[in-house]
Amino acid sequence: MGMHMGGGGAGRLTPAYQGQDPPPPINRSTLLRVLKLFRPYRRKVFGVLCILVVVAGLGIVNPVMLKLIIDQGILQHKTKMLLIFAGIMVITPMISTGLGVWQTYLNAVVGQRMMQDLRVALYSHLQSLPLRFFTGTRTGEIQSRLTNDVGGVDSVITNTATSIVSNLTRTAATLTGMAVLSWQLTLISVVMMPVFLLVTTRVGQVRRKVSSDTQATLADLSAIAEETLSVSGILLSKVYGREKVTHQRYVDETGRLTDLMIRQQMVGRWFFGFISTFFSILPALVYLVAGLFLHAGRSGGVSIGTLVAFTTFQSQLFFPIGQLLNIQVELQGALALFDRIFQYLDEKVEIEDRPGALSIPSDRIRGAMEFEDVGFRYEPGTPAPAVDGVSFRADPGQLVALVGHSGAGKSTLTYLAARLYDVDQGRVLLDGHDLRNLTQETIRDSIAVVTQETFLFHGTIRENLLVGKHDATDSELQAAARAASIHARIMELPEGYDTLSGERGYRLSGGEKQRVALARAILKDPRILILDEATSALDTHSEREIQGALEQLMYGRTTIAIAHRLSTILAADQILMLDHGRIIERGTHSQLLAQNGAYAKLYLEQFASERVAAAS
Repeated sequence: MGMHMGGGGAGRLTPAYQGQDPPPPINRSTLLRVLKLFRPYRRKVFGVLCILVVVAGLGIVNPVMLKLIIDQGILQHKTKMLLIFAGIMVITPMISTGLGVWQTYLNAVVGQRMMQDLRVALYSHLQSLPLRFFTGTRTGEIQSRLTNDVGGVDSVITNTATSIVSNLTRTAATLTGMAVLSWQLTLISVVMMPVFLLVTTRVGQVRRKVSSDTQATLADLSAIAEETLSVSGILLSKVYGREKVTHQRYVDETGRLTDLMIRQQMVGRWFFGFISTFFSILPALVYLVAGLFLHAGRSGGVSIGTLVAFTTFQSQLFFPIGQLLNIQVELQGALALFDRIFQYLDEKVEIEDRPGALSIPSDRIRGAMEFEDVGFRYEPGTPAPAVDGVSFRADPGQLVALVGHSGAGKSTLTYLAARLYDVDQGRVLLDGHDLRNLTQETIRDSIAVVTQETFLFHGTIRENLLVGKHDATDSELQAAARAASIHARIMELPEGYDTLSGERGYRLSGGEKQRVALARAILKDPRILILDEATSALDTHSEREIQGALEQLMYGRTTIAIAHRLSTILAADQILMLDHGRIIERGTHSQLLAQNGAYAKLYLEQFASERVAAAS
């Protein structure tokens, strides 16, 4: 079915935080939603946290041992104590390394499982969204959310959460050790921390906006590549000589991405360089203060061992604090990606099973379809409805044809019949049941659609046919293909039914693709058949062959057909002439000709055109 729906723009989403406005502050609800991702793995997370606390505690052992080695082992010449303390200094990092490997494994398991959950949740939610979302959103943008955005938060889920806890515990343990050794020297070491935190907050805000703009540009780049490098896109570019234009468009967008990536790398680097320099010269300040004011090494002052242990703690303090400051910046940028992912996850699912929805086996479905005063708008509040007060009934074995000019509402009626949208007023009934009271599985099992624009997956012909019936046997496949007059052509292909059809079936002609689509519908054996100009891609000879297959397929089934070539629906049980979403005429072909109205005028115009074409 053609996707020429009006008002489809509702599904269009603008990239998060584009433009010149400053990024919004960190959303508490976003943080809570991120934390909920850890819930299924809370036992492993608790194990990781326990390991981190133990490792942080072990981190203060060696500086203390260093103090004891100097003050008791070396200066007091106690060889036994020297050996004990040195042995502890050897064993401690070995234990820390073993625990670190275990923590890394648990962390990787939790992180990657969560990433899998996030990808699957996003993909599943996208599958449940209404058609209006996909008609208003570029395919490349959707792909970017699934790949670039989800991939962008990988490091946050895998590393950042545990890194925060790890560095917090290490910082707390280190500061505790420093304070025990000398509160005066500790005060000197931490006096500049509030300034660092204030500057880091501002750096994080800038980083968040740059990160958001970077992901938005990646989405645009993915969309350009998807549009211009698809079979249809590259064909259009070559035929109309647009290669240079599309190339320049890609170059421009790549240049913008490059600038943003450079800016993202440089944001805050001067700041972190200042921190690194400060912590590098801080030991000199400590030695100076200790020597001038605290009488290092003298009675009543700090000991040489204490001073060495303190500067060792001080060097250890730089790494976790630097990591925490950097994590704060990275977290700001990552939350922008989470916002983009949650934006899709928050898209409303319009079509879903009601509580207690009725499930009916397909072999118990008769296929009677009825529209009762149906009204529908693609967007609420639009002045002109797509369907307005439509009522008709199609019984099993009947062919109901929908005719009218483009935009009359024909495709919209078929969307409503398949419950791709819900009606705004009235009801659509299947065997007397409102579609909204049936499970979607019941509806999908009952209906097969052959569209005007045939779509084939990039797979084998066999795989494309099995879409109609996943457990079909080879004999059933071949019978369906013969009924659609495509079996002989398939057997001429290099690998027969295992021949790749190519992306969108471009290795097959239009008529061949249409026959494969018909064979797919025949294989499904539905109770309701929807045909959207199903023979439009066929020549006259092929159309006559397919018409026989269609008549066999339609026998005993309810068929709703959209026809632009009126010669294909002359034998319809009921023809509905549509205009601006309303039925303006109805009846059989002969009845409508006798009325000499809109249908008769349309038919005579087409008949005259066909005669002129035949004469030429």
